[in-house]
Amino acid sequence: MGLRKNNVPPPQSFTLSPIHPSNFPSNHPNLDNFFRCTSSTFTSVTMGFTDFLSDAGLNLLNSWVQTRSYIVGYSATQADVACFKALKASPDAKKFPNAARWYKHIATFEDEFASLSGDASKPYTIYGPEVAEVTLNPAKAPAAEEEDDDVDLFGSDDEEEDAEAARIREERLAEYRKKKEAKPKTIAKSVVTLDVKPWDDETDMVALEASVRSIDQDGLVWGASKLMAVGFGIKKLQINLVIEDDKVSLDELQETIAEFEDYVQSSDVVAMQKL
Repeated sequence: MGLRKNNVPPPQSFTLSPIHPSNFPSNHPNLDNFFRCTSSTFTSVTMGFTDFLSDAGLNLLNSWVQTRSYIVGYSATQADVACFKALKASPDAKKFPNAARWYKHIATFEDEFASLSGDASKPYTIYGPEVAEVTLNPAKAPAAEEEDDDVDLFGSDDEEEDAEAARIREERLAEYRKKKEAKPKTIAKSVVTLDVKPWDDETDMVALEASVRSIDQDGLVWGASKLMAVGFGIKKLQINLVIEDDKVSLDELQETIAEFEDYVQSSDVVAMQKL
């Protein structure tokens, strides 16, 4: 072999052989143990959630939401939506109680998914722990757990720690409920135009209108009105009103108007528009 400058031998090329029992001496002392390890216990270090179809991926989610109500922050976001949609169904509550509780909670926001904050284009795999060990061969993971019952990557036997996690979760849920209750609710209102028809041309229209406006009800505000000719000297009262949809029923209002039978023959809703 020739020497290069400073007595450094030139580089040599070599080929790596596949890992196979035939590449090892038959009397290698740890040969069986080596291949047993390579077939079932190799782990990988990953960033973010993994496949939710495997127990390993669900364990990761279960651990993540153990002390959290949401995937990110203190309110539902597109991060929760992405993870929720990645699951085909609710996780098994017996095996993954924290993940099942989170899934049930996020399901209550399904009607609001599109309006939740965050980037809806991001995949669920970018969320979760920055570093975690996940078994590459999940099918053999249960056997590994049986061999070493003392190793628990995702849980804790410390009852005090579990109680603290539950306390933190309940505090966050209480804070969220308080914020949700404090948020002002949108009141649905409608603008309605009513035609109130008299019996004949001798009906006192001033008294008719006064009777209609005498109806006082929470969520009802009377507006402008005018008399409109119908024919043969008869005029009808056309009156506007604003109602809160949850408080005022138009059918019940028209029944109340009809009770002024000395003046009112009938009433009709001419127009209605949501505010």
